[in-house]
Amino acid sequence: MLFGLALMIVSEAGTLAQIEPFWSWNTPIAWTGFILFADAAVWRARGHSWIRSTPQEFLLLSALSIPLWLVFEFYNQFLNNWFYTGLPENTALRLFGYAWSFSTIWPAIFEGADLVAVLRTGRAGRAGRAGMAGRAGGSASSPPAPPALPGLPALLVGAGALMLIAPFFVPRAIAQYLAAPVWIGFILLLDPVNAWLGEESLTGDFARGQYDRLWNLAWSGVLCGVLWEFWNFWSRAKWHYTVPIMEHTKVFEMPLPGYLGYPAFALECFTMYVFVRATLRARGRAIAL
Repeated sequence: MLFGLALMIVSEAGTLAQIEPFWSWNTPIAWTGFILFADAAVWRARGHSWIRSTPQEFLLLSALSIPLWLVFEFYNQFLNNWFYTGLPENTALRLFGYAWSFSTIWPAIFEGADLVAVLRTGRAGRAGRAGMAGRAGGSASSPPAPPALPGLPALLVGAGALMLIAPFFVPRAIAQYLAAPVWIGFILLLDPVNAWLGEESLTGDFARGQYDRLWNLAWSGVLCGVLWEFWNFWSRAKWHYTVPIMEHTKVFEMPLPGYLGYPAFALECFTMYVFVRATLRARGRAIAL
């Protein structure tokens, strides 16, 4: 735990002093420190954690974090909401930096949710196993899959699909205002499907009257959002926003309304990962057959 904390402090101090490699690599270094710190704190509090209890799934989460974030980089080609500066000129080094940075996004959100769960309850909420499913305060076992998508979930799936395709069919001047639908769209599209598949889901949590996972993920989104912007602000290699809403009312680089998107992003991370993991499992079973 102390190593992760020290890594965050040293990296930010080096960034403020413009000392390399911290100045150019603060984002991946600091986030690696946060992940190690949060994992150790959770392990100390409840005796199991992502890295120590399920290292293989942690590696899967880190690996999938890269292509999952690239989905949003793809959307940004239409939204034009952010761009990067100060990146290494060497292509291989720049790609390595992208991969390292992107691989910390989903782990940071989930480790953050576990840390929030510990801070809120002193334990893992209702989670009783060391798998991803209940790690953000959810149930220790998956609910049985309903026989079919009922009306409301089907409407949510349709609404999510519309939100996600809208940026491709409107003028660029309008698309840049559609970040919020993208941050919400994957939740509406995938979470009811996850429930239908019998996977962990917010839909299933709500049906059982369980809201721990929602709050743990949402607060993790806030925590990670503030840290992302804090660590980014003084870094040499960084991102800048071109969001056309309250551009001159910023906290660090982010316009103030943008922070409202971080809780939704954390929920989106959960639904996307559960869906992709379920897809990989199904494919593995099909290959085995």
